[in-house]
Amino acid sequence: MPGSRIADLLKASTRSAIHLELRDWYTLDDPDWRTWRAGQLPDVAVTRAGWSDMVREVTARGVAVRRLRVISEPVSDYVHYEYDITAAHNLAAGEDVRWLSRRVATDLFLPPADFWVIDDVVVFNHFNGDGDWIDEELRDDAVLAARLTEAFDVAWAQGTPHADYRLPTS
Repeated sequence: MPGSRIADLLKASTRSAIHLELRDWYTLDDPDWRTWRAGQLPDVAVTRAGWSDMVREVTARGVAVRRLRVISEPVSDYVHYEYDITAAHNLAAGEDVRWLSRRVATDLFLPPADFWVIDDVVVFNHFNGDGDWIDEELRDDAVLAARLTEAFDVAWAQGTPHADYRLPTS
């Protein structure tokens, strides 16, 4: 994401980082997505090495990095792609990833935008309707961070760990 401060915040983190993803489509001009659409599994160990190396360093310091994907089922092609690269990309780097069906999440109170909470700093990610990243909104607000973390933790408890999640067959 151009101009993103998330990497700098992660590098400086001391406790935890949580990331809530709420969209069924993201950045459709992503080269890895295009490779997957062409019928090949992208080599994310190479194409996303910068992110993976950074997350490995962060988690090696004891910082927990959790990612929860709230998804529609049956899943979009993009979510299927994310599922296919999660083990080689996110888990291999040290992230803990869970999946939560939007249908199961209907009684949860979640914000309308994707977000990170890194220690006590909140970063909202804003996307257009096609899934292209527009910008981020940084909030250094411990009360907001606590509220979002609480909402995330409730949703996290209902999510399925990546190792146990299976894509619905329709």
